[in-house]
Amino acid sequence: VNACVDVVLSGVKLLEALGLDPSDGKNHAVLSSQQDLKEAFAHFMGKGAAAERFFSDAEAFRHIARTATEYPGAQLYVGGNAALIGQKLAANPDLKILLCGPVGPKLHELLDDNVVVPPESMQERDEFHLILEYQAGEEWGQVRAPNANRFIFSHDLSNGALNMLEVFVSSLDEFQPDLVVLSGLHMMEGQSKEIRQRRLMEAVASISDIPTDIPIHLELASMTDQDFMSNIIHQQVFPLVNSIGLNEQELLFLTQSASGPHASLASWSGVPDVGIVSDILFWLLKEHGKTAKRASDLTRIHFHTLAYHILVTVDGHWGNQVAAVAAGARAAGTQACATETIDTTKVFLKASLEFVTSQIEAPAKISLNPDEPVVHWHREGISFHFTPVLVCKDPVRTVGLGDAISAEGLLYSEVYPQ
Repeated sequence: VNACVDVVLSGVKLLEALGLDPSDGKNHAVLSSQQDLKEAFAHFMGKGAAAERFFSDAEAFRHIARTATEYPGAQLYVGGNAALIGQKLAANPDLKILLCGPVGPKLHELLDDNVVVPPESMQERDEFHLILEYQAGEEWGQVRAPNANRFIFSHDLSNGALNMLEVFVSSLDEFQPDLVVLSGLHMMEGQSKEIRQRRLMEAVASISDIPTDIPIHLELASMTDQDFMSNIIHQQVFPLVNSIGLNEQELLFLTQSASGPHASLASWSGVPDVGIVSDILFWLLKEHGKTAKRASDLTRIHFHTLAYHILVTVDGHWGNQVAAVAAGARAAGTQACATETIDTTKVFLKASLEFVTSQIEAPAKISLNPDEPVVHWHREGISFHFTPVLVCKDPVRTVGLGDAISAEGLLYSEVYPQ
């Protein structure tokens, strides 16, 4: 239920277009003026670090957004995980997609013709997310970027409150979907604890109204509040969904929030260890997934990191996993390089060709065979399907890559009726 327009342009050029002079860097948790914006941008540009901030003054933000969208070099894209997944699925001519995010006129124009937006989801104004890019070595006044990165900010109230969730659920009766994909829970982190808790309870009540014969996939995104994540896992959302999509940052945050295996690991160094990743994925399905004794619907996790993907499923619920995990890996290589098919001159292999399947139990050691790139192993009624990714050497566009991977994997997944 999160949707917006991503406006991508040079950060330095936008600040110049706004008539702002270079200043010293200073971090602001919330931006309330153009002064805050230029200080925060300088701060993160100097570090070469990515950051995302909320801009609190609606009128001032509107002026900045107008300047950004009208700037000659600015590129406008569909944004928000839900809209990006919908857009990716809609590329398949046989599918009709229902999207209920806050959709303004510009976003409506950018969406594929196969994407249906109910009238209640339409807004007079678009939710713009401004993505200010800078290149390695680029200078602004005294600040010099050590590497390329981006600074993102928005004044986005609709997505933060999951405004369109009820509209979405009430539209399902008429639409009769074969699959429901949810995303946007991470947007609620900007709300106060009380509002967030109340809204999460309302969201759970809404999701519970979705007929049980329709599989539900939840796409996770970057979060920072461990209590909120713990609520989502333990009490509320995980037992209601059949499938989850996530990356290595989100997986590590999950295990830290719920005191799972390897929770003491502060961060990944280099390519995430397959054995550690497998242990956490196994624990997630064993502790929070469907078993004979537990009333949870969770039976599938699609994990993606730059170098490889793993699709983990509880036996008896899903089929076609080999094709699904391979399709996700193929989507990663083609979308990042912006090519129709994998171009072998533009990609390389980053995954290790040998790995162990666990760091806790007596592990199996696996060697990859290029002729059969999807490897399968088993652990107590849970199947693992692993594939390396052909990684793009010079990525053209990385925004929404995880969404494209999850969408493609879902498209090839077969759900067994229970």
